[in-house]
Amino acid sequence: MKGEQHEEQGLGPDPAAPPQPKEEEEALIEFHRSYRDLFQFFCNNTTIHGAIRLVCSQHNRMKTAFWAVLWLCAFGMMYWQFGQLFGEYFSYPVSLNINLNSDKLVFPAVTICTLNPYRYTQIKEELEELDRITEQTLYDLYKYNSSSTLGTHPRGRRDLREPWPHPLQRLWAPAPPPGARGVRSAASSVRDNNPQVNRKDWKVGFQLCNRNKSDCFYQTYSSGVDAVREWYRFHYINILSRLRDTSPSSEEDMLDNFIFACRFNQASCNQANYSHFHHPIYGNCYTFNGKNNSNLWMSSMPGIKNGLSLTLRTEQNDFIPLLSTVTGARVMVHGQDEPAFMDDGGFNLRPGVETSISMRKEALDRLGGDYGDCTKNGSEVPVENLYLTKYTQQVCIHSCFQDSMIKECGCAYIFYPLPKNAEFCDYRKHNSWGYCYYKLQDAFSSDRLGCFTKCRKPCSVTSYQLSAGYSRWPSVTSQDWIFQMLSRQNNYTINNKRNGVAKLNIFFKELNYKTNSESPSVTMATLLSNLGSQWSLWFGSSVLSVVEMAELIFDLLVITFLMLLRRFRSRYWSPGRGGRGAQEVASTPASSLPSHFCPHSTSPPDPATSPALMAPPPAYATLGPCPSPSNLVEASSSAYTLGEP
Repeated sequence: MKGEQHEEQGLGPDPAAPPQPKEEEEALIEFHRSYRDLFQFFCNNTTIHGAIRLVCSQHNRMKTAFWAVLWLCAFGMMYWQFGQLFGEYFSYPVSLNINLNSDKLVFPAVTICTLNPYRYTQIKEELEELDRITEQTLYDLYKYNSSSTLGTHPRGRRDLREPWPHPLQRLWAPAPPPGARGVRSAASSVRDNNPQVNRKDWKVGFQLCNRNKSDCFYQTYSSGVDAVREWYRFHYINILSRLRDTSPSSEEDMLDNFIFACRFNQASCNQANYSHFHHPIYGNCYTFNGKNNSNLWMSSMPGIKNGLSLTLRTEQNDFIPLLSTVTGARVMVHGQDEPAFMDDGGFNLRPGVETSISMRKEALDRLGGDYGDCTKNGSEVPVENLYLTKYTQQVCIHSCFQDSMIKECGCAYIFYPLPKNAEFCDYRKHNSWGYCYYKLQDAFSSDRLGCFTKCRKPCSVTSYQLSAGYSRWPSVTSQDWIFQMLSRQNNYTINNKRNGVAKLNIFFKELNYKTNSESPSVTMATLLSNLGSQWSLWFGSSVLSVVEMAELIFDLLVITFLMLLRRFRSRYWSPGRGGRGAQEVASTPASSLPSHFCPHSTSPPDPATSPALMAPPPAYATLGPCPSPSNLVEASSSAYTLGEP
C-alpha cells in the first residue's frame, strides 16, 4: 500500500523547484566592457611576443612596468624602421645594371664637312665691301697690309659707299692698381694669359647698342685674331641672311670634288649611301649611312678593314681667308635619326695624316616617371622641335635658344632652323639684333633662359666612344706614285703635296657593346619583405599578428565610441529633468531602440522600483539583436510569476 501510495504520489505534480540560472547566449557582435578587459584579453591571446608578460606579471608592478617600457620601446623602434623603409621606397632609388652584349652592329652615321662654306670666287662680290673694311681695319689697328691676302686694293674709309656699322676698335683697358695684381683670382689669370701687343693693356672689340641707343656695351677680346674672326663672322651672318639661296652650286656640292675614294667593308660606296646638306660655316657636308639610306650598313666583324675608309681632298686654294682659318675636314659620328651638330660633337682631320677612329658602342636606358627626370620622345617637353628628327637634349636646347631669339630679338639665328613666319637676323632690318644676341647668349650660358631645365634628358641614349690614332700619310717612299694616281684620276694638284689630301678610317674596335640600364632599387616586394623582417625582428610575429593589431585598434575605437554615446545618453536621461523625463523614457517603446545593438536584461525588473529614472549602463558584452516588444512583455510577466511566494 505504501508503495502504491508512493507510486501515486510520484504520479502527482512535483513541487516547484527553484529557477536555474540560464547561460548567457553568445551574440553576433560582442565588445569588451572596458579598456582593461580588452587589453587583458589581447595580451592573453595575441601571437605577438612579450605581450603576455604584461598580464602574467601584473602582481609585480616592477616587472609589469619593465615589460611595458620594453614593449613600447620595441614598438617605437619597429615603426621608426618602418618610416625609414617607406622613406627609402618613396625616394625611388635606382640601381645601375651593366650588361655586356655581342652581336652584329648597325654602323652609325658619319658626317664630313669641307670646312669652307663657299668658294671665295663665287661669293667674292657679296663680300667685297666687308673685305675692304677688314683690310682697312687691320691696317689701322696693326699697320698690316692685307691686300695680298684678300686680293683687294686698299681704299680709305672716305671712299666707302656708306658708314659700316659696328666698326672694330682698339679699347684701352685701365691698368689695375699695383696691389691688385698679386690677388688676382685663378679665373682672371687664365683669362688674361694672352700675349699683349707692345706690352700695353688694350683690347680689341666692337660696340653693340639696343634699339634706342640707351644701353651699349663692347664685345671685346684680348686676342686680335679672335676679335677679327668674330667681327668678320658677325658681318658675314648679316650678308648671308640677305642671300635668297644660301646653298652652293650643283657643281660645287658634287661628292667627287671632296672625296677621292670611299669604301665600306671593302666594297665601294655609291651615291645612294650618302646625303648632302650645307652648313653656313662648315660648308658642304656629306652624311654616310644616314636615315635616308635604303639599306643601313651592318658590321659583322671588327677591325679597320671592316669599316669606312675615305680619302679626302683638303686643298685650300679657294677658301675664304678671314672665315676659313682651319685646314682639313670636320667629322662627326652620330645616330641615323639624330642631326649632326658639328659645333658640339665634331672633330677636325689634319691634312697629310691618316686618322683611324675606333668606336665602341654604349647604350643607356633610364627609368622615367617617379624614378628619373627623363622623357621617352619629348612630347611632354614645352619646347617645339625645330629639327623634325628624333628628340635629343641637344635638339631641344638649340630649339629653345632659337625660340628665345625670336621672342626677344624679333629674328632667327642663321645657324639654327628657321621656324614658320620668321626671318633671319640682319642689322639692316633689325639694327639691334647683335646687342640682343650677345646678351641672350650670356643668359643662355648661365641658364637664365631655363633651356637646360626645360630640356630633359632622353630615357634611351646610344653613344659611341671614340679613340683616335694618327700616322703620316702617304709615306715618303710612296708619296710620289700616290700623288701621280690622284692627279691623273681626280685632278689632284701635285704641288700641294700632303697639304691637300687626308685619309680617314672609322671602324668598330670590337662587337661587344655595353648596355647600362636602370632598375628600381626598392620594389614593392622588397618593401614588404623588409617590413616583415623588421616585424619579426622586434616582435617575432607574422602577418596575422598585424591583423590582431588592427583588430585591437578597431575595438578601441568602438569602445571609445560607445562610451561617448553612453555619456551623451546619460545627459539626456539625467534625473534633474524630473518625472517628465522619466515618463518619456518609460514610455519609449523597445522597437525604437537601435536594431543592431540592444542590451539584454540580466535580471527581472522589480515592481517596487521607483518611477524615477534608473538608466543602467549598457552591457557591452551582451549587445545583440533587439527582441520584439511582445517577447519583452512575456519575459517580464513570467519573471513576476516566478517571484511570487
